[in-house]
Amino acid sequence: MGPGVAVAAVRNAVRACLSDLAPDDLVLAACSGGADSLAVAAALAFVAPRAGLRAGGVTVDHGLQPGSAERAAGVAAVLGGLGLDPARAVAVTVAPPGTGGGPEAAARAARYQALDAVAEQAGAAAVLLGHTLDDQAETVLLGLARGSGGRSLAGMPARRGRYRRPLLAVRRATTGAACAELGLVPWQDPHNSDFRFARARVRHQALPVLEEALGPGVAEALARTASQLRADAECLDDLAFAESGHLRAACSDPAGLEAAWLRTLPAAIRTRVLRDAAIMAGCPHGSLTAGHVEGIDALVTGWRGQRWVDLPGGVRARRRDGQVWFTSTESAELTSGESVGRD
Repeated sequence: MGPGVAVAAVRNAVRACLSDLAPDDLVLAACSGGADSLAVAAALAFVAPRAGLRAGGVTVDHGLQPGSAERAAGVAAVLGGLGLDPARAVAVTVAPPGTGGGPEAAARAARYQALDAVAEQAGAAAVLLGHTLDDQAETVLLGLARGSGGRSLAGMPARRGRYRRPLLAVRRATTGAACAELGLVPWQDPHNSDFRFARARVRHQALPVLEEALGPGVAEALARTASQLRADAECLDDLAFAESGHLRAACSDPAGLEAAWLRTLPAAIRTRVLRDAAIMAGCPHGSLTAGHVEGIDALVTGWRGQRWVDLPGGVRARRRDGQVWFTSTESAELTSGESVGRD
């Protein structure tokens, strides 16, 4: 890769991502200090003023490693040095183990909550995330391994609400090269090479083995598959959302869904309705697997008086009086005797 090529690639991706924004809109770069998000922040600092936009940056201190507060302050200083304003470091408290979803999901939930708060406070039109093509490939592979179904094959969306991922077609090697070209020194997060975390094992073990066995291009193929399936997945999600609203409007209690009506829906729509209901009841988004949803679906399509289904996040799905209910396990314990064989 020649001099300046990597920087240009990242800038072009960020420029394309911002093309629909109005003049003077504020865009924030979410930056951990790693190469991917640092490259995005630098590109935003260059592209935004030339596009008539305002640019800021925010880093989140999860408090999970020694010296994290000092490191976050250092990242915020780098963001300010790039010309981003505001440039903020925000500390969060990550939920302890055992509260559902594992440490990675807990950290992600805390991070997005903080980013939402900063974006709301600053009036940001968009928040840029540094996920690359390699991250997309890892996400697809992790979802397949967990049995999360077609939704995982669709990977991460390029846009969702205020969040945008401009680098989903850019390789991780390019962001590292861009930082080097700009004289920026990325932070190397030790969690990224800690094999206690599934993503680290996929990154350093699973994908290299697949590349060796199947030849180069595995990451690109996984990311391409995600892109091709996302439109289908989003269409099904929209149909499920519409059905979910209809179902809930017909119920006396928003936590109960009519089993007879659910049974008439196509499986692809019904399982999405059930999944969304479980998430709205408190299941962590990233912890609900296809196996969990199949268990809930059996309360509709294979009802024989079976017991409830326990879900991540302390949520319980049960069938009673012809409806599927989603409650907390604590409240469900009070009526657990009614949840078996009654319809």
